[in-house]
Amino acid sequence: MNRFLLDKIDPSDKIAVLDDPEQLHHLRDVLRLKPGELIGVFDRQGNEGIAQVVVVGAKKAELEIKQSKTAGSFDLRLTVACAIPKKAKIDEIIDKLTQLGVDCIVPLETARVIVRMDQHKKLQRYQRWEKIVLSALKQSQSSKFTALKPVMGFEALLAASGDFDLKLIPTLEGPRKTLSDIFSRSSRRFKRIIVLIGPEGDFSPQEVSLAKAAGFVPVTLGQQVLRVDTAAIGVASFIKFNAQR
Repeated sequence: MNRFLLDKIDPSDKIAVLDDPEQLHHLRDVLRLKPGELIGVFDRQGNEGIAQVVVVGAKKAELEIKQSKTAGSFDLRLTVACAIPKKAKIDEIIDKLTQLGVDCIVPLETARVIVRMDQHKKLQRYQRWEKIVLSALKQSQSSKFTALKPVMGFEALLAASGDFDLKLIPTLEGPRKTLSDIFSRSSRRFKRIIVLIGPEGDFSPQEVSLAKAAGFVPVTLGQQVLRVDTAAIGVASFIKFNAQR
């Protein structure tokens, strides 16, 4: 069933409006949906449901909510802050992390990131990434909405990391723990986790030092040196599986 993002699904309100131009174009002109047909709907709070198309107009579609389900309580909330790699790999990373049900994705600028963008370029890329998130949410039928943050600098990200109860920084050098050790030997059940994924060439020693001072735990991902996209997807998959067991 085709899914569409609404501003909000209110169980007490049976009528909803879809007025996002791009989604409306997809519903009306690409899928050619007519009144009476059913679609899936979801919002940014994790609510979802089934709606029936009532009216399709030039600027909006009116929908009747037939079934709705409010957001469940998700024990684990995972944020992945990933250094922006060369070429278009960040697009694939955002797509895959969204499919995996990551709660928040932060494109990250670090000392060794090669890709540098001015504010205009950052806005353009952010708008593109938002579309990738939305497409991946529809494809994966996820009931969790993945938040996408604007590009952040490394120190700004550290300053905003105070609310997490587990903070991880995979790195290639220095004393490190394994992910298995952290999740198998801890008696705690972590609910808010953030993991930083470094660029080609790893985090700089100064960045690792700053992260440790901010409460991040250095970890190893094994003997192999992984590409950025492999590391991001692998770490997120491991944490999603092990932190909720």
